[in-house]
Amino acid sequence: MEPSGANGPLPLYLYEIAGVYGPTIKALIEKEFGTGIMSAIDFEMSVTRETNAKGNRVRREMSGKYLAYNAW
Repeated sequence: MEPSGANGPLPLYLYEIAGVYGPTIKALIEKEFGTGIMSAIDFEMSVTRETNAKGNRVRREMSGKYLAYNAW
């Protein structure tokens, strides 16, 4: 399934990463913080080059506000 608005290979690869690793990332966040989400509120992201013997790599770091789920 292709996300709407994606053009070129990079957005599709990022979409694929979210689909494959999303459940694991969710589980790790919930293990560390409790039941909740990483929000895009006060969101920061950096992209840097990482030298590697197998070839240069892209390091992407994301920092988003943790929001606990509210019980009603």
